[in-house]
Amino acid sequence: MSRPRQCPDCGSHEIAEDAHYSQDQLVCTDCGFILSEGILTTTQTEEGFQQVVRFSESTGQRESTSKSKLKGIKRVRDICRVLRLPDSFADTAVSYYEQAFDHPKYHFVTTQKKEAVMGCCVYIMCRQHHWPLTMATICSLVYSKEEIYASVYPDVVQTLNLDVPSLSLSELAKSHCKSFKLFENSTPAPMGYVENLNKVLERTLQTLELASDTWLVTGRHPIPIITAAAYVSWQSLQPSPRLKCTFSAFCQLCDVHLPPPSKKRLKEFHEIFLKLSSQLPWLKMFSLDKNTVVRHLGDILKHRIYLMRRAITAEAEKVTTEPINPTSTASPCNKTPFLPPCVMNPSKRRRYVDSLPESQNITGDEDISDGEIDQYLRTPDEVEEVRRAQAEFPSP
Repeated sequence: MSRPRQCPDCGSHEIAEDAHYSQDQLVCTDCGFILSEGILTTTQTEEGFQQVVRFSESTGQRESTSKSKLKGIKRVRDICRVLRLPDSFADTAVSYYEQAFDHPKYHFVTTQKKEAVMGCCVYIMCRQHHWPLTMATICSLVYSKEEIYASVYPDVVQTLNLDVPSLSLSELAKSHCKSFKLFENSTPAPMGYVENLNKVLERTLQTLELASDTWLVTGRHPIPIITAAAYVSWQSLQPSPRLKCTFSAFCQLCDVHLPPPSKKRLKEFHEIFLKLSSQLPWLKMFSLDKNTVVRHLGDILKHRIYLMRRAITAEAEKVTTEPINPTSTASPCNKTPFLPPCVMNPSKRRRYVDSLPESQNITGDEDISDGEIDQYLRTPDEVEEVRRAQAEFPSP
């Protein structure tokens, strides 16, 4: 007597035969699980031997897409839709995500890293198509911490063996300046604060070129530099009403985030402007400061190459005419006016000195213990003398 059939999925015994496209199948009526599929033949050889071909094999669908993978694909497409990317860009990002999802390296990682992988796929695709996008924007969209994203991004590039071109600072500046609300004519703002986007963008790009020539861009995060360059460029176009506006107030009016290093980048910009303005003949009679030098930013950018050469020549002449101080520790290369800020103003490193307790007064006449005596023996004669002393005065 045959055993009653049981569904392996739910354990029910309610099994019925069902014809699916003239093929008999055993189906559980409670949960719909298919116990056995009918005989499908695709070639003449299989018809002769009556070989069983499963329905999934006959259609080529050997495995179904998991729910987590479908959820991730939908999330990647949602990110592309928020960024208003073309459909071809979204397809490329989805293909990168599918490769990363199938890679065993990302099977057992945390949920935060999986979210960061989705953002990395979109970011890599944008970089390959020269679409200006920052990592901070991606982190805000996938709700990922910048530290986690920064650790996952190079790993994804290396694992998928992708070629990512370098980021163009000018394209990034154009994209970032478009988000400034003060550069839109329809924005309500104080009198004289609204400015044309094209004028600000043109001067911002010139300021960034000057920053690149004076080592202010190398090794720096681009967003703080672009924000500071846009601020001084905006001030220089109409100095009278805008010099009173602080950097923080400018960012609030533009509805953009003020990164913490931006104020340091602004200070470095002012230092460079003051060095170059001192070489302009019609400004040598004025005493300029960080506020008034912005009025002459147009002249500085127009003659920046000449002013940089004049500043380097003047500094070299000053070094040759100065008397050499033998006690000075400054190197001649530090006298160059344009060097990376880390060379011009190096950070002081702490010196950790192991301080001894006040009660421990070392004079050098302390007795050496028997366990430490071997550390101070250097010659065979010293070893022999210690051996004789130990023989004459045996330990109790």
